[in-house]
Amino acid sequence: MLSIATVNVNGIRAAYRRGMGQWLETRAPDVLLLQEVRATDEILADHLSPDAWHLAHEASQTKGRSGVAIASRLPMSAVRIGLGTGVPGDSGRWVEADLEVPARPGAPARTLTVVSAYVHSGTLNTPSMDEKYAFLDAVTARLRQIVDGGGYAVVAGDVNIAHREADIRNWKGNLKSAGFLPRERAYLDTWIDELGWHDEGRELGGEGPGPFTWWSWRGKAFDNDAGWRIDYQLATPALAEVAVKAVVDRADTYAERFSDHAPLVVEYDL
Repeated sequence: MLSIATVNVNGIRAAYRRGMGQWLETRAPDVLLLQEVRATDEILADHLSPDAWHLAHEASQTKGRSGVAIASRLPMSAVRIGLGTGVPGDSGRWVEADLEVPARPGAPARTLTVVSAYVHSGTLNTPSMDEKYAFLDAVTARLRQIVDGGGYAVVAGDVNIAHREADIRNWKGNLKSAGFLPRERAYLDTWIDELGWHDEGRELGGEGPGPFTWWSWRGKAFDNDAGWRIDYQLATPALAEVAVKAVVDRADTYAERFSDHAPLVVEYDL
């Protein structure tokens, strides 16, 4: 089994102070996809040693913001950074790597493309929503290219969109909120229904509600499980055929959280 974990760490230094290292040691994924790293290459390597991991990282051009990374136990044969939009606010949001999966007896080695993605959160009636939609257009174009190429690929991370009513506890109260707008949700319709990507968190996680992956730090959202499912692992048809299990590693208590997001872990029989 190949285990892939994705999580928005809300700053890798803060996450480690809150106990991310213990989670990582226990879960021991083969591939770790991170969003909101908020660090330099050197700081990332201080927490995820290059002696143990192959690393690919795109830091944001704005210090202390965004940042996406891939940490893999499998060797990387290629790394691609960004989506080429040229917009400063799009930096630190997209990194791809081709991983070399060991061959099984009598079969050739395989390549697995993994992507760590962090979509803008967006604020209603501000330029940030226009930036979000423009970035989502670029994501859609790249998803089309990847899936048209066939083979094994997973695009994972914090999409900042809850797709269906089952993906947000208080959906009635958020019908006009960024992250649950019809125009935003339509992108996921396109990716899944038109392009053929598979939402493994939903396909393997049951009909819902949830399991949620994000809860506000404020109030009793976590204790009441008033969350949003905005973190995804989207698999190509070939990879979806070998996806066997999806788990959200929700902390037992509020005090044990290392981020306002929980890791989504999917196992693939590769």
